[in-house]
Amino acid sequence: MSTLVAGGLVVNATGAVEADVLVVGERVAALLAPGFPVEADEVVDATGKYVIPGAVDAHTHMEMPFGGTFSADTFATGTTAAAWGGTTTIIDFAVQAKGASLLSTLDRWHAKADGNCAVDYGFHMIVSDVNDTSLKEMESCANAGVNTFKLFMAYPGVFYATDGEILRAMARSREIGATVMMHAENGIAIDQLVARALAEGRTAPVEHGLTRPPELEGEATSRAITLAAVTGCPLYVVHLSAAQALDAVGRARAEGRNVFAETCPQYLYLSLADLAKPGFEGAKYVASPPPRPAWHQAELWRGLRTNALSAVSTDHCPFCFAEQKELGRGDFSRIPNGIPGVEHRVDLLHQGVVRGEIGLARWVEICSTTPARLFGLHPRKGVVAPGADADLVVYDPNARQTISAATHHMNVDYSAYEGFELTGKVDVVLSRGRVVVDGSGFRGAVGHGRFLTRGPNEYLV
Repeated sequence: MSTLVAGGLVVNATGAVEADVLVVGERVAALLAPGFPVEADEVVDATGKYVIPGAVDAHTHMEMPFGGTFSADTFATGTTAAAWGGTTTIIDFAVQAKGASLLSTLDRWHAKADGNCAVDYGFHMIVSDVNDTSLKEMESCANAGVNTFKLFMAYPGVFYATDGEILRAMARSREIGATVMMHAENGIAIDQLVARALAEGRTAPVEHGLTRPPELEGEATSRAITLAAVTGCPLYVVHLSAAQALDAVGRARAEGRNVFAETCPQYLYLSLADLAKPGFEGAKYVASPPPRPAWHQAELWRGLRTNALSAVSTDHCPFCFAEQKELGRGDFSRIPNGIPGVEHRVDLLHQGVVRGEIGLARWVEICSTTPARLFGLHPRKGVVAPGADADLVVYDPNARQTISAATHHMNVDYSAYEGFELTGKVDVVLSRGRVVVDGSGFRGAVGHGRFLTRGPNEYLV
């Protein structure tokens, strides 16, 4: 099967060029001069539109257990929604339970995902139980294509790791050439603030934000960077939300350290004011870290422009407002933490292009190319070039859309971006050469997605 994507402006992280893209089978075969005569089984008209590499969302949580419930998207519904939004690769998290082995955890997540994904996928491993056995198993995980290990400075009693445990895991990661991902919030201090708020009768959703102040994210991020420096371990800070944390990462990167960080659309567009919406509406915006006071947004956009922030992921972790978020009515500490977003990252970041926050090539870089390079998927993913997987998005930069739960495809009953009016919209999506989304709707299939074993981080020095 061959497909010609004709008439578009091909945009990579290195710049843009007018070219037609010839796809043969699952790979990009050639970039051709516009109008170059070539036969193809199917022609996709990209006139007046961008042709970009399929987006890579390096931080999702499908079917994730949390607080007695599970995130609402299955691997089938979540990856289908991802495809609608131009994301053709996700990297999800296998979640080790206390007392479980890493390898048995990986087997359980394969059982959830294998044969059930509409786009390609990989895994990170959450290590919640640092012990001699799990430290040994880390190498086996890396050999199985899972070479990133997430630790938590938050959630004591559930995921929390002490500084000593973090040091041990980082040293082991350094030995096997892996990267540690860090949820950097001071969970011990946060628990004290939460207990005090509840004792004083402060139970509304906004207290989730007030008891997780940005200073405690900044402190934990600095501490994680120090521990990484002591061990020589590469560090990737997930869902960075606060200027204090950004300053710490920026300093480390200016010093040439192997420190990287992502932010998420919710921190670029939402704020503490959303958590403070009347009644229980603020529960829709409960995530950890929480959306910050609005002034942090400008700092995060600056971090994206200067490469202090390397990428944007979604931390997609959807919980329905009815029945799930409702678990925390009367006690904000019981609200399941997470915001849906896997379908809208590409569009929300394109709005940054429209507003002049980032350039066109940088949009592609933070959506696709850098995540692919950071997590060992490049040059198979993250670039429109001969030999790469034919994960392509035809993007209409002039289309207008309004985000709404009434029209999104995620398996959740609300949108954190309800009513947002955006310029730009995904038009056609190809996953490994197959058209999976076009004007006729979803043409893909659950089961099309393949598991991706991942190589090393290309940015390490």
